[in-house]
Amino acid sequence: ALYDAMDNTTRNQGKQTAVTHLVRHVSAKGPILITVEDIHWAAPLTLAHLASIASTVVDCPAVLVMTSRVEGDPLDQAWRASLRGSPLTTMDLQPLRADEAETLAGGFAETRSRLVRDCIDRAEGNPLFLEQLLRNAEEGAMTEVPGSIQSLVLARMDRLEPQDKQALQVASVIGQRFAVDTLRALLDDMTYDCKSLVAHYLVRPEGGDYLFAHALIQEGVYSSLLQAQKRALHRRAANWFGDQDLALYAEHLDRAEDAAAPRAYLDAARAQAAVYHYERALNLAKRGLALAEDASYRCALSRLYGELLHDTGDIPASKEAYQDALRLAESDVERVPAWVGLADGMRLTDSYEEALEALDRADAVASENGLNLDLSRICHLRGNLYFPLGNMEGCLEQHARALEYAKMAGSAESEAHALGGLADAEYARGRMRTANGHYQRCIALSRGHGFGRIEVANLSMLGLTRYYLCELPGALDDNLSAVAAATRVNHQRAELISLLCVHYPAIELGDFSIIEESMERAADLVKLLGAKRFEPDCLNFLARCRAAQGRREEALDLLRKAVEILRETGMTYCGPRVLGQLALTTVDPQERERAIEEGEAILRSGAVAHNHFWFYRDAMEAALNLGDWSTADSYAQALEDFTRDEPLSWTDFFIARTRALTAFGRGGRDPATINELRRVRDEAERVGLRTTLPALDDALKAA
Repeated sequence: ALYDAMDNTTRNQGKQTAVTHLVRHVSAKGPILITVEDIHWAAPLTLAHLASIASTVVDCPAVLVMTSRVEGDPLDQAWRASLRGSPLTTMDLQPLRADEAETLAGGFAETRSRLVRDCIDRAEGNPLFLEQLLRNAEEGAMTEVPGSIQSLVLARMDRLEPQDKQALQVASVIGQRFAVDTLRALLDDMTYDCKSLVAHYLVRPEGGDYLFAHALIQEGVYSSLLQAQKRALHRRAANWFGDQDLALYAEHLDRAEDAAAPRAYLDAARAQAAVYHYERALNLAKRGLALAEDASYRCALSRLYGELLHDTGDIPASKEAYQDALRLAESDVERVPAWVGLADGMRLTDSYEEALEALDRADAVASENGLNLDLSRICHLRGNLYFPLGNMEGCLEQHARALEYAKMAGSAESEAHALGGLADAEYARGRMRTANGHYQRCIALSRGHGFGRIEVANLSMLGLTRYYLCELPGALDDNLSAVAAATRVNHQRAELISLLCVHYPAIELGDFSIIEESMERAADLVKLLGAKRFEPDCLNFLARCRAAQGRREEALDLLRKAVEILRETGMTYCGPRVLGQLALTTVDPQERERAIEEGEAILRSGAVAHNHFWFYRDAMEAALNLGDWSTADSYAQALEDFTRDEPLSWTDFFIARTRALTAFGRGGRDPATINELRRVRDEAERVGLRTTLPALDDALKAA
């Protein structure tokens, strides 16, 4: 679940961290040499890991040695720049000098012989060529020196026994490294061993497998095969790997020029994506696309390619891939997942109307064909789009449909998504108790199935709804846990929302140190994510903290700045909440009146429910401070009316507090009024609403 919750960049960074920690740990016990051969074949991700190791060995008793062919050397200027100043020494291997060549040859034969001298001269300082020439000479009379390593390898291979020659050729089809059971299966000889090949220094044992003595030997042997032989052997290899390794199955079908290769690449890419190997999956899908001629496979591969690009964060390229899939699709049913994927990308780039249009097309086809899983995703996405558009009723309806379709499709993941969407919709309507129940079920389902991304995205909202249920210590614990989880998996948006949610119970509990510590990080995340609509929230919480500390002017500066930003980004998300606090904090009657009037107007036109809660709370408090008892009562009534369908502990408390204080303010000193003040005060103490205590204490003292 933790791994699932991470984005792809975080996973890869985690891998690099794991390897570098291992290097530090092992080298602390004794100096180590790390060797990585043939990096000219390394993929970009491998090169990134090597750069990380290279930076690490600077501070360890360790040395990293890498080898590469000159052609295709990947250590370019960009790679070297990623070392962050770590020293790198490049050694170009020069041909052996004459005396060095003689020393090497001395291990094989008398260097004064004419044949050995010819070998030394022909090798021209190439140690591999010289070694192979000398081994060739050892194996039998040589009347002339072969002109190349390839011809030399073929000459040596021709002197093998037929069974060994066939085994060497089959091994070359498997690859530079091969397992003996794979070799035996392709040879159809379960007793064959590689002793002769080892004795001739053509292969060597490597762990439980075997390795060609050099890549050029494997390439030379492979080139000796006729095309028909290669295709036949690759097809046999594909059949062997089919049940073990889908990627090798696809690659051998590719080499066999088999028409089934594109489908195999599609299956292999899906399998790699399922275990979060997105770079590998992308390469497999890309190769499948290059081979596929059948339109249906090209369409499926394009859809998968778009999905993988989306998961690796390349949204523009993802949308292009989905557009390709739409063009390639031969039926509307094939277009459904492409429309859905395209809509998801449009949602992330705020192209809401275009996204809804794509979903409408997908919905019509999916409904007609009973595609329940697709319908669940369509409804979930549409609900997510309705939320920022302020269509709360539509949001709720769509997520309810998504849940129904998810259950019909038997998809736990879609069900968890739908529950989270339903919870968000109920939160937006102010049904915090119902929302809390949905969040609980969503998180429990996610934990049971390892849906880490869904769990992390909903943890903070579970804590926030607990706050509105007046479970403040539990809410604070939940939100601190949500911050820790989001930080651990580098889910920055979830971290930002969790930090904001921490402030709700922290302010009430008077824990200003937590607010100060988290606010700086929240502000950094707002800039990093470009999520400007959350900046007023940050300023609002910080202003509430400053006001509680008696720093009114600082609080006012923060609130006025928040209002300025809201006029750019839109008022419906948190405008009335900020305006209510401005009205409470200012000492300017005209500024207070303007803030109240604007806040009320926004509430009438429609805003997220938490605005009603906080605006009326602060408006009641402002009226109480002014001794305007009738206005305070009217706001208490407005809040009660808003929560009538689902009363809430938090709002009920502030309604009761206001009514008790207004009764006392009007001169009520009867036992019922005093008892109600005491009851409300005890409730505030019990649940942790400490910022509400001073006014209650003053009234009880005056009584």
